[in-house]
Amino acid sequence: MIRRLLLAASLALPLCSFAALPVPPEVAARSYALFDAQSGQTLAGANADTRIEPASLTKLMTAYLSFKAVKEGRLKEDQLLTPSVRAWKMQGSRMFVDIKVPVSVHELLRGVIVQSGNDACVVLAEAIAGSEEAFAGMMNAEAKRLGLLNTNYANSTGMPDPQQYTTANDLVKISQAIIRDFPEFYPIYSIKQFTYNKIKQDNRNLLLYRDPDVDGLKTGHTESAGYNLVATSKRGGRRVISVVTGTTGMEERARESAKLLDWGLLNFETPRVFNAGQELLKAPVYKGAAPEVTVGLMADQYVSVPRGKVGEIRQEVTLRKPLIAPLTAGQEIGVMRLTLDGQALAEYPLSVMQAVEQGSWWRRLIDTIRLWFA
Repeated sequence: MIRRLLLAASLALPLCSFAALPVPPEVAARSYALFDAQSGQTLAGANADTRIEPASLTKLMTAYLSFKAVKEGRLKEDQLLTPSVRAWKMQGSRMFVDIKVPVSVHELLRGVIVQSGNDACVVLAEAIAGSEEAFAGMMNAEAKRLGLLNTNYANSTGMPDPQQYTTANDLVKISQAIIRDFPEFYPIYSIKQFTYNKIKQDNRNLLLYRDPDVDGLKTGHTESAGYNLVATSKRGGRRVISVVTGTTGMEERARESAKLLDWGLLNFETPRVFNAGQELLKAPVYKGAAPEVTVGLMADQYVSVPRGKVGEIRQEVTLRKPLIAPLTAGQEIGVMRLTLDGQALAEYPLSVMQAVEQGSWWRRLIDTIRLWFA
């Protein structure tokens, strides 16, 4: 059993520890993480940066690159692909492609996600990159771009390989990227059954059948990896993502994931604390055409806090001074820090909301003198 709590902020923040922090449930797993998708905060975790064998959770990246290929026009959903002998001979979970029967990209995507088909993965990998080996290189390049710093891929399927590894935190990142970047494809993850080649298979994510708020994402299992599950639940407009790895069975991974999801949804709330473009303060400007500038945030910002604590959040502003024109719209000139119970909670870059051009020669002269005495 492992139990440890982290509350990390969304933009390079220190860990937080609150006096009255909700205690997470006991989680019977090698590693786990619970993430709030709106705030970008990790609500709970243990061994979340420890390398683990992903098994079929590898297919999250395979699907990501397949979605990307369709979105960019390199594949079409109605396009028919002929399975190679290599794909047809794949072991483990399969959608049962036939080398004599072309299969559509539409069906292959469901074969990867619902049926966890290793054969479907290889068909898509070969279509996108020419070979599964080249596709693995694409997977690693995409992992680097998405910030999966502790992940390496050796194949598209998750079949055991000593060079194939990831972490619970990196699995959160790829899951978040799928939900964020491909909303048009994300509903595939909630499909409970898919039939191909007259063979009906059920989605192995048991939470899809038990909790109407759960709508994804992916299971994984090998003898060495144990039973893994990345699950996500959206309730009341708020989404949380859980990763549980190395459990002892299908039932166990579902149970431990459900505990985490429910705990996060029940014990935290994630209000929007700032609106994009909202005026937070006015700051004086030297040598400018205007004497001051509006300061705010470029994006909506949410923060996760224990329920009932929203009213206790405190704001601290630090500006880089002096502000000297010219200033460009969106230029970062400070930070907004949020604290709770005296502990760091979140930190956001403050930006100027409109450009400020240089002032007249007279204004520049007067402000140069002012700066000497400032």
